[in-house]
Amino acid sequence: MKKAIRSIALVAMLFMMLLTSAFAADKPVRLTFATQSVGTSMYVYASALANIFMKGLPAGSTIDITTTSPGGFGAPVLIENGDAEITLGNSAPALWAVKTGILGNPPAKNVKALAGGLSKDFINILFTQDFVKRTGIKTVEEIVAKKYPVRVAIKTAGSFGALACEKVFEVLGVTFADIKSWGGSVTQTGSDAIVSLLKDNKADITIDHLAAGQSATTELCMTTAMFFPQLSAETRKKLNDQGFDNVTIAANTWKGQTNEIQSVGSPQTILVSGKLGDDIVYAMTKALCENTAALVNASAALKVFDPKTAWEPLKAGAPLHPGAARYYREQGYMK
Repeated sequence: MKKAIRSIALVAMLFMMLLTSAFAADKPVRLTFATQSVGTSMYVYASALANIFMKGLPAGSTIDITTTSPGGFGAPVLIENGDAEITLGNSAPALWAVKTGILGNPPAKNVKALAGGLSKDFINILFTQDFVKRTGIKTVEEIVAKKYPVRVAIKTAGSFGALACEKVFEVLGVTFADIKSWGGSVTQTGSDAIVSLLKDNKADITIDHLAAGQSATTELCMTTAMFFPQLSAETRKKLNDQGFDNVTIAANTWKGQTNEIQSVGSPQTILVSGKLGDDIVYAMTKALCENTAALVNASAALKVFDPKTAWEPLKAGAPLHPGAARYYREQGYMK
């Protein structure tokens, strides 16, 4: 009799849990989507994504868009600190935030990915043709092997462009201090100043993390003879291990660049709080992946998003939220 009573109680408890879960999935939610300032591309993307997510959320739900995100490195911190449930970041910093911590913070526990691959950003390396003619050096690997006193011009400390440059040298076993010890220099400044330094032969190379069409690089290549190095397969693999995805830079992306270039990059990813319910994130993921036309209508740059690969670790960065993973598995995109 006691066993029968226990069984009945267990069945009743499971029924109540299922009932509560089903109710929770239909209950309106209020979410905060942190993005960058009004007028930026990130704000446009966030607005489009919020509208799409609303298609899958329970009736009466709201998504409040705030302009509190610094993007890049800071995006995962907002999620971890509970300042937002949704934000846009880059895949590599999201991975670092979870694995080792970022910006002085301990490893993040609540940062999850909903979908990655919303952009085609890449590490872009440029040498001046004058530098190549003077030295015969055509790759970053040669600079390191020869310990050549190269003059590097990159973006300010804290920017993703500066970090990308640092990572390239880091996987080759070199620091900025090493470059300076060879007699070289590393100047960190704004985009316009970088263009001027290279045009005026006061710098030899620059390394950035950007997308095709970036205005400063477009101007530089139109006004100065540039050389377009390619990282070796071994170096790219080391950067893969750091969380960078493989990217092909199409021929003629920049003036004078007649061949395609194999590089790596850290695409934009949608980060969500691990505290969000699985059903909510599943519904958001489904809405996103089944309304891609709305993304393209908002910005042509988002046409690179592919639901079939949005789950891939090097595109997502942070571990997938269980709700998102469920959708990708149901569609047969991931096992």
